[in-house]
Amino acid sequence: MDTPELAAASGDILPEAVDQVAVARLYGEPLFRLPHDLYIPPDALEVFLEAFEGPLDLLLYLIRRQNFNILDIPLASVTRQYLDYVEQIRRHNLELASEYLLMAAMLIEIKSRMLLPPKKSADGGEPEDPRAELVRRLVEYEQIKLAAARLEQLPLIGRDFLRAQVHIEQSLQPRWPDVDVEDLRQAWRDILQRARLTQHHTITREQLSVREHMSLVLRRLQGRRFVEFHDLFDTTRGMPVLVVTFIAMLELSREHLVEVTQAEAFAPIYVRLAYTPS
Repeated sequence: MDTPELAAASGDILPEAVDQVAVARLYGEPLFRLPHDLYIPPDALEVFLEAFEGPLDLLLYLIRRQNFNILDIPLASVTRQYLDYVEQIRRHNLELASEYLLMAAMLIEIKSRMLLPPKKSADGGEPEDPRAELVRRLVEYEQIKLAAARLEQLPLIGRDFLRAQVHIEQSLQPRWPDVDVEDLRQAWRDILQRARLTQHHTITREQLSVREHMSLVLRRLQGRRFVEFHDLFDTTRGMPVLVVTFIAMLELSREHLVEVTQAEAFAPIYVRLAYTPS
């Protein structure tokens, strides 16, 4: 590689190295000398300030970069640097620079007020610092910016973690709550009490068959989704028929031909045909 002395002797001037390594990098490879036939169009390089979110952001950046006290801003130095930035923007994007020019005018106006003799307030107190309003806006903006940065660091669903989802296949056949024995006993007592209110004193002898009443109960349930427990008992036929009907229902339940269900505690009891998968 040519040394600086040989390059100077040959008439080639090496530009100042970037990062003291190379003048540039092309496709990741260091470039130590610019080509002689390199042509850069005038509009190839543009200055954009997307890094700054407005005039206050740029002004706060200049203050913090030089460790200035935000409560005692050296307006001359800050305004000079601010105008240098604005001038770069104005040459390439006047529409973008308009918002920054307004802040530049405000800085110049504040500096002019600081050069003039301070006016006493109406109550005779100390005059207000011309920078007070600008300092207040900068402090508020910095607080909001720091809060936004803290919010950005919080874990975000879809970016930092995913919500766990578990799919459980539910049975197509609903599971009804089991009927409590005490509820069934109380329902039976209600039926007996209703039967006593309508009982007759006629003494007869009747041959009763549990199997026959099992068939009667099944026929009454046929084609009906649910039948209320007390509707299956004929209270007009006397106590023996009620007892046989109750025994028949218990036998049907034991043989899994009917189901006795209840939606919740103390709710009405229902009877239906047992589900038989096809």
